Amino acid sequence: MQGGDEKRSPFFILFLVVLIDMIGFTLVIPFLTYFIQDLATGRGIVEIGARDRWVGLTMAAYTLGQFIFTPILGSLSDQHGRRPILLFGLVSNTIFLLAFGLTGNLWIALLVRFLAGAGNGNIAVARAYVGDVSETHQLTGRMGLLGAAFGIGFMIGPMIGGLLSDPAAAFGGVFDSDYWRSHPYLLPCVFASLLSAISLIFALKYLPESLPIEKRTRGESSAIASLKKVSSNLIGVRDLAHSVKLLILVNAIFMLAFTMMQTTFILFTGMEIVQGGMGYDARDNGYVFAFIGFMGVLIQGGLIGPLSRKFGNKKLMSIGIIFAAVGLSSIPYLRPEPFILVFAVMSFVAIANGLFQPSLSTLTTVEAKMNSLDLGRVMGSQAGFGALARVIGPVLAAFIWEATVNGTGVFSYHTVFRICGILSVIAFIVQLRFQITTPIPPISSNDKANAQNG
Repeated sequence: MQGGDEKRSPFFILFLVVLIDMIGFTLVIPFLTYFIQDLATGRGIVEIGARDRWVGLTMAAYTLGQFIFTPILGSLSDQHGRRPILLFGLVSNTIFLLAFGLTGNLWIALLVRFLAGAGNGNIAVARAYVGDVSETHQLTGRMGLLGAAFGIGFMIGPMIGGLLSDPAAAFGGVFDSDYWRSHPYLLPCVFASLLSAISLIFALKYLPESLPIEKRTRGESSAIASLKKVSSNLIGVRDLAHSVKLLILVNAIFMLAFTMMQTTFILFTGMEIVQGGMGYDARDNGYVFAFIGFMGVLIQGGLIGPLSRKFGNKKLMSIGIIFAAVGLSSIPYLRPEPFILVFAVMSFVAIANGLFQPSLSTLTTVEAKMNSLDLGRVMGSQAGFGALARVIGPVLAAFIWEATVNGTGVFSYHTVFRICGILSVIAFIVQLRFQITTPIPPISSNDKANAQNG
């Protein structure tokens, strides 16, 4: 497609919807840790390890919702189409982002984040949508552009979220009131909810269905059947092609390492400098995540296509894992100065994710098609196991952090990040066993005749 036709293509519309939605979604990243710490302190939980444990549990609540409902939404998208599931996720974001900013109770915050994760477990559906509307030669570039939408979201969203935090102190004026002082993180949540609502309106008007009725699967759509689908997608992964199973496993290990880092990154940067941390606030962390997002856009939006053609997706996936091992394990050695070193280490992290995610998604999509598997089911299983890793990661990281944050030597606040590096090495070893499925050439008429005569 060229010119105006390209701008009206289904993929282009999906890109814009995901971009707007991700900007709204990632607004919470810089302040979520501080928000939960404030709620915990308000309940009298002042010991650092015990307080920070709630941060991990809150992050796990979101991913638990994704874990349970991602396979369900993937299966429902195979049955009823991708569009209604994507719209449902946008409605969920709009409601629960606002609700999160209004909560003043730890347990309600956990519940709201769980419900938000349950409604937004549709990342796999977005990737399946790309698979529906793309030819094989378009997949890598388009998966990269979809990743770029996430990257732009991570570039713009956290920066805005940091800037809008604590508006009473940052802006004064109409925000200089007791209400805004008691709700310092409400404004970015309101902004995020509005962005998600705009994305919903945009999708309702312009996003077409990608899965024709004749290509949809038939099956039970009751709640009980959907719950069965969660376990069947996890257990049934053993029946998938060996190559697909390996990719799902590699993705799960990689995601476990990344979510453990994400849980403790702001806990580390928010520590006082005298304790070994960075002394960052929500605004500082917003700038760091903006840089990560910029790197993601650069790689996934422009470089991943040419790189995949030159080196192949399998090699890029391997390089991404190696960069992850170096970057994740280096984080706790950062200091506020020199600032260029912070960017250098976070560049490794951004490059790792930028190379790994679109390469693995492309390989998974191609392997699913080569083995005649339902794309929604495969992406649902991959996202389901990824969500399981994101459930385990924050909880595991939170308890390790609690046990080691005040320690010295081998067991200290460095420990979580070292484990992240070790997990990356394990993911690299596992992916060495992956072999791309070789297409079976079509049987010619002469071969058929010889076979009949033989």
